[in-house]
Amino acid sequence: MASEDLVEIKDVYKSFGDTRALDGFDMTVRSGELLALLGENGAGKTTAISLMLGLEPADAGQIHLFGERPGSMDVRRRIGVMFQDVFLAPELLVHEHLTIFSSYYPNGYSADEILEFTHTTALRNRKYGVLSGGQKRQVQFAIALCGRPQLLFLDEPTVGLDVQARKDLWATLRQLIQQGCSILLTTHYLEEAEALADRIVVLAKGRVVSSGTVKEVTQTISTRRITCVSQLTPEEVTTWPGVSTAVVEDGKLVLAVAHTELETTVRRLLAADSTLVDLQVSQAGLADAFLKITKESRQ
Repeated sequence: MASEDLVEIKDVYKSFGDTRALDGFDMTVRSGELLALLGENGAGKTTAISLMLGLEPADAGQIHLFGERPGSMDVRRRIGVMFQDVFLAPELLVHEHLTIFSSYYPNGYSADEILEFTHTTALRNRKYGVLSGGQKRQVQFAIALCGRPQLLFLDEPTVGLDVQARKDLWATLRQLIQQGCSILLTTHYLEEAEALADRIVVLAKGRVVSSGTVKEVTQTISTRRITCVSQLTPEEVTTWPGVSTAVVEDGKLVLAVAHTELETTVRRLLAADSTLVDLQVSQAGLADAFLKITKESRQ
């Protein structure tokens, strides 16, 4: 394994009964990068993480973390994990939870250090059980960092967070990357992946269908994005030639259009709705690319 690759997965297969969750899955996580693993529900993301953590064995293929097999004590001491579903003792104070988890590591943070680092000092003396859903997610994130991980697994970390808490978590992630930590992130918030990720891996039916930087992934599709305020509905325009997706976002009609049909589509929009305003055309973003890539993978 190359020294810059903290995680290396080669030709991995995993089935549950007749369902194949991973089908020749390949992926690496490099030192000092944030990699976003994206995919629709059922694409195989959770299974991939379970195998990397040693919670499930692969049916075939190779998985190495830090050059070792998943689940070894040395590997476990060098990683941090934040799952979607977490149970913690409700009667313990937040700083008590952090003190306990930090004690598992030879060089863990103190409770106060991790509270300051994750902008959660205000929660220090509160019982975990009385926290809001978003506050519990903040504490779970803090726990994942208790051991000063070299490799951090984050599964939908910002679900339930308010705007400020999400900004604080993003800032902490950027600081961790600057310090040399590697991060594997799964998220359904594609703007989060677009803002944070050094590389993207898109998974569908247990296989990698696209990978690269955000720019590389978005440039694999020759699509433009049209936004406007219009009385037209997505159902009306989605059947037009060259329109791959049509949705309403924040009150605006948003189309993903093949670049060869861009001019025709703009003319047709203006002709179909004389009240149309705020028309903008831009290169497709990650969300557009993701929708198109996953749609093609289903065909």
